[in-house]
Parts: sequence; structure tokens; C-alpha cells
Amino acid sequence: MGGDFAPEAMVLGAIEASKSLPSNAKIVLVGDSEQAKNIINREKVDISEFDYVHTSEVIEMSDHATKAMRQKPDSSITVGFNLLNKGELDVFASAGNSGAMLVGSMFSVCPIRGVIRPCIASILPKESGGVGIILDVGVVADCKPDVLYQFAILGSLYAEFVYNIQNPKVGLLNLGEEKEKGNLLTQATHQLMSGSNDFNFIGNVEGRDLFEDKADVIVCDGFTGNVILKEAEAFYKLLAKRNMLDDYFSRFNYENYGATPIIGINGNVLIAHGISSAKAVENMLYLGKNLVEADLTSKIKKAFK
Repeated sequence: MGGDFAPEAMVLGAIEASKSLPSNAKIVLVGDSEQAKNIINREKVDISEFDYVHTSEVIEMSDHATKAMRQKPDSSITVGFNLLNKGELDVFASAGNSGAMLVGSMFSVCPIRGVIRPCIASILPKESGGVGIILDVGVVADCKPDVLYQFAILGSLYAEFVYNIQNPKVGLLNLGEEKEKGNLLTQATHQLMSGSNDFNFIGNVEGRDLFEDKADVIVCDGFTGNVILKEAEAFYKLLAKRNMLDDYFSRFNYENYGATPIIGINGNVLIAHGISSAKAVENMLYLGKNLVEADLTSKIKKAFK
């Protein structure tokens, strides 16, 4: 029930994903079951392809996240987190109220023991054809050096086990390559990361390095990361309006990636754009499958044990 085009886009995306997901994967539609089944019947798809959990409430985009979780116990987001906590879901994904998704992740699923602050990771398409990871892109606007240090660990594990990047190179986003450059945060973080055995730190990287092969994982605070992410999306829209897209720039379309995972919590949670289309939802579900197959949560728990 989440997203600007729900439930239409959610259900259509689920239908498309169900055609390609392995037979042991089952999509559970959490929300108004009658509306979901009406769309599925209209598309001439067998309703038994999916499982259904009916809910009677919706957390709207304008709702206060924390209050809504308490005041709407039968909302699709609240119920979804309860199912994830009970082990009845392996992944919970939504394009709904992102604040409520973060609240549920922090206080319902909860951070992995030892993780100071969970974060959100996003993809950076590389000109060479590969992908890079940038984190955080919106959860922790104000960071301390030890938080950024942990982001490097989380990003390395995500890059290695979900995107099969061996010994990923970790760069600290800064305004210059020299270790003395930057503000107090980046200077202190560089000193903390230097010589670490927890990840492959290559030093500072600049904004112009984001889409090159210099680093596989880019670490920054959530304020900076969110600005970069939104700027990349805006640049894609500008090119699309002018019919200037090529194979590389087409990879900046958010629909190709579907969602971003919250990394460092005791479960697999995916947050998608509120404007998510059916294509974005489809790719979100594929990413969910990859998270489960990578067993990322267990890998993080082991690293922080």
C-alpha cells in the first residue's frame, strides 16, 4: 500500500518479478488483499502465485513516522515488520513512508549488536561497466569517525557478498586526496581508517572519482551521500529530457535498482522511492532475493561478534 502509485505499481511489479524468481521464492502481498486480487485477476494471473496478509490501515506519506507506527497497528508497514520479526518473511520491502520504514528498522527489527548506527547504501554505476557502493545516503546526517569506520565495514561486506566484489577498495569521500585535507570529521576518520585490517582502505577520494574504478566503496555521512544521490538522479532526468541518454547514462535510472537496503539491522529491509514504478518494484524484489541468498545479515553479525 506504500508509494505514490500503490497498490497498482506494487502488484504489477510483483507479477513481473514472480515470472523470474526461483520456484522456492514466494511473494507476500501485505495490504488490502481485495484490491491486490482485483488487479491480479484483471491481469489474468493465478492469484495462488502469491500469499496475502490483509491489513486495514495505511501509513500515509504525510504521517508522522513514529506516531503512525503506534496509532496504526494494522498498517501494512507495521504488520510487515511484525512478520519479519517473527521470521515469517525473509525480506520486507516497501515504497511507503520512508520515515516509518526507518523507525521500524531501528526499533522493531533493531540494529545488530555492535553496530552503532545502521545506514543505507546505494549504487554508483561505473563507466567501466561495474558498480560501486556509496553509504550512507540518508540515515545518519551527522556522523562521528567511529560511525564512518563502521560504514566502511558494512559497505565492504555488502559489496563482497551481494555484488561479488572481491577485497573491495574503500575510499573516504573528501575534498582532496591528501590525508590532511577535509574537515575535522574526515581528518579524524582518515587517521582511524589508516592501517585498518577490517577493510581495504585506499585513502581519500574526491567527487570526480565516484564513477571511476578508484574505489568500490565510498564512505561519507548521510547528508553528503543524500545530496550526491539526488544530484545523480537529477542529472539523469536532465539527460532524459534532452534525449541524450546512452548505455552508460541509462544505468542511472533508479528503476534499474529498485530500492536501497538498510544495512546493519537484524533483518533484510528495503526502502524504495515513493514514485516507484512497476519496473522499480520488480527490481526491488530481485534485490531482496539477492540479499537472502548472500545471507548478508549473518555475515555482518559474524564481523561484529
